[in-house]
Amino acid sequence: MKVLVAVKRVIDYNVKIRVKPDHSDVDLTNVKMAMNPFCEIAVEEAVRLKEKGVATEVVVATVGPKAAQEQLRTALALGADRAVHVETDERVESLGAAKALAKIVEEEQPGLTILGKQAIDTDNNQTGQMLAALTGLPQGTFASEVVVEGDKAKVTREIDGGLQTVELTLPAIVTTDLRLNEPRYAKLPDIMKAKKKPMDVKTPADLGIEVASKVKLVKVEPPAERQGGVKVGSVDELVDKLKNEAKVIS
Repeated sequence: MKVLVAVKRVIDYNVKIRVKPDHSDVDLTNVKMAMNPFCEIAVEEAVRLKEKGVATEVVVATVGPKAAQEQLRTALALGADRAVHVETDERVESLGAAKALAKIVEEEQPGLTILGKQAIDTDNNQTGQMLAALTGLPQGTFASEVVVEGDKAKVTREIDGGLQTVELTLPAIVTTDLRLNEPRYAKLPDIMKAKKKPMDVKTPADLGIEVASKVKLVKVEPPAERQGGVKVGSVDELVDKLKNEAKVIS
């Protein structure tokens, strides 16, 4: 069984985000970029399936600028076999990414497609669901456990009330949650080997699609500074502040 994994290039989660002086976008000058953490979990799950003998090949794919090949090479170093890069300098929204991935699914015919449940830059949590809709495949989102047996996959999902287990008929789409696994670190020999692994570079035009965003970015603002806390001397004073100052109780 072939497993396809989608990855995304994002600002490293350790970096403090800066907004451009003209508020037109986030400032990416000299900013460290990395693979989206949820995508790392997706890659790890695919590699584990291969190590168990469930998967025979792991293919990673991304939609983004030429620099995104760095994240594909990272995924190859973590154990993926080959990569597909849909190269574009456009700002890609969830639907554009899903359209490109749908074409890759059509070409590759994977038994299982795994995505991170969301990217830490936009936090949309949309691409996996849109991909399932475009391909007509069953989906299991927010997976904390994935068990593949034959042509079925049992996905344990994290929901508000606890855990829910759904059974999917393969091929299917799965999006990963934090508790699914802990990604490994790439070893130096694997990083060197990854440089020689095949990477197929395409453009949206090659796939017959457009990925340009239909949403206009008007203005970017940093989050408001948090106000300092205060100590109260009694429960009555706390209740008074919550009622009259914060106005969160009545």
